Amino acid sequence: MKKFFLFAAVLSLLSSCISTKKVTSFQGEPISKSEITKLNSEPYRLQVNDILYIDIKAENQELVTLFKNSASGGAGTGGLYFSGYSIDSHGNIRIPYIGEVNVLGYTEKETREKLEVELGKFLKNPENVFVTVKLGGINFIVTGEVGSPGTKNLAQNQVSIIDAIANSGQISIYGDRENVLIIRKSLDGVKKYKINMNEISIFESENFYIQPNDIIYVAPLKQKSWGIGTTGLQAFTTVVSVLSFIVTSVLLVKNI
Repeated sequence: MKKFFLFAAVLSLLSSCISTKKVTSFQGEPISKSEITKLNSEPYRLQVNDILYIDIKAENQELVTLFKNSASGGAGTGGLYFSGYSIDSHGNIRIPYIGEVNVLGYTEKETREKLEVELGKFLKNPENVFVTVKLGGINFIVTGEVGSPGTKNLAQNQVSIIDAIANSGQISIYGDRENVLIIRKSLDGVKKYKINMNEISIFESENFYIQPNDIIYVAPLKQKSWGIGTTGLQAFTTVVSVLSFIVTSVLLVKNI
């Protein structure tokens, strides 16, 4: 009986502890390459609910002002909610005097070129029009085993999976770094990608850079559902408590 309890304690201790390997990111050595590959060369295509920052400049600045939102302000995340151009459920943005312009599935460059054509219909020297179109930051959601889950927005042209996790309080001790999911809704439908944060090869992944409106989910390790402990001492204390309860129960039954 003593040997059985000792074996059970050791087995539980070994199986319940979270190993250092499971919580260490970027393991392994970088792969040497003779050629430099460009990751995520495919430009992002605009979707419903995206918010655009649009700035228009021309020789006649007073005339150009007519085409801007009355609440036009800075390009900050909060300001763009009111002053930016939101893509509605039909894929359109509304510009004063021009009206609705469909930009669903367009890139930033294609949107800029389309607006330049539309503005050229109202201006005497359309070749002097300078239009800037930028996505109003990259929105994404991080949920699961992270320190600060929720909706995030970073005012950057590109956001890597590392940026996203770092701005969400990092992965908790119970988070499964080998099972980080990116759920992406695109024009082709919903897709799901699995990322292993423990491997250095993540830097070569085609999903190293997230896309706007991605959902990042960090799954929990099985140790969390067991509720035994994250360290060896915690697991040992829990196992000893359980075994002590079993031994006490057996002795009480024998004495009845």
